[in-house]
Amino acid sequence: MSFWKSLFGGGAADAAPAGDKVLGEEAYKGFAIKAIEMKAGSELQLAGTIEKTIDGVLKTHRFVRADRMSSRDDLTALALSKGKQIIDEQGEKIFS
Repeated sequence: MSFWKSLFGGGAADAAPAGDKVLGEEAYKGFAIKAIEMKAGSELQLAGTIEKTIDGVLKTHRFVRADRMSSRDDLTALALSKGKQIIDEQGEKIFS
């Protein structure tokens, strides 16, 4: 794995742990975006996953951002929006 991928994350190895609580999900351009609950003290940190089945294999990319908030609804909306932005910018390249 490259230095940048290990630093910023990427690819199937970054799949969300099975115990993650999904706050919301949305389909977008053939991808599935999920907002994940990630507690940071008394606040929630922006996190989510982007999934797509490619050649019969489910690929997952986990993203975590520095944004923190206390509202689950706001966090969910922002995580889904951030997932769309990542897809628009990188497409399937996020899995390589």
